[in-house]
Amino acid sequence: MKYKFGNECFLEIGDNNEIREHVSIHRSSIPSDKTVIGDNNLIMGSCHIAHDCKMGNNNILANSTLLAGHVVVEDYAHTAGGIVVHQFCRIGSYSFIGGGSVVSQDVPKYIIVSGERAELRGLNLEGLRRRGFSAVEIKSLRAAYRKIFMPTDTSSGNIEDRLSQVEQHEDLGLFPAVSSMVQSIRDSFAENRRGICKFRSWSGS
Repeated sequence: MKYKFGNECFLEIGDNNEIREHVSIHRSSIPSDKTVIGDNNLIMGSCHIAHDCKMGNNNILANSTLLAGHVVVEDYAHTAGGIVVHQFCRIGSYSFIGGGSVVSQDVPKYIIVSGERAELRGLNLEGLRRRGFSAVEIKSLRAAYRKIFMPTDTSSGNIEDRLSQVEQHEDLGLFPAVSSMVQSIRDSFAENRRGICKFRSWSGS
């Protein structure tokens, strides 16, 4: 709708991408921007990547993954088939989106989401193992995830308080992967961002 007839708009595709049958990838909507596909991505049949999307490297989009305009996909993300991502969402690195999901908010790094309205389901443990994360890193990410999304008492505060607690933790705060996950979550609550997919706090009862 923003495109004006005659404008020269752009699509940039990197190296070693496999783009399968009936995929559609749109150029940018305005000359000052461009749609970008990085390197080493597998984009399976009937996927759609709309205008002004930005995709990094080493991602796998399974059949009929549909990305609306201005979606950002970082690196090493994986989608199952038949998923829809709302415009302006961000899909974090090493995340996984379950089949048939509708994603209307950001997916933080390292996390699985799924559902008719996608919700957080835990860490992408298998994906992390496959990509060479150590057992110690994964253990630390699991501990951080529990502190952020599964508080066991009412004194843990809101999500910003819990993010700060993880950052300041004497052990967890030392791991770059944990810091990266915390920053990914925090960035999603910045102005003009959509927040993160819903999560269910656990009371422990």
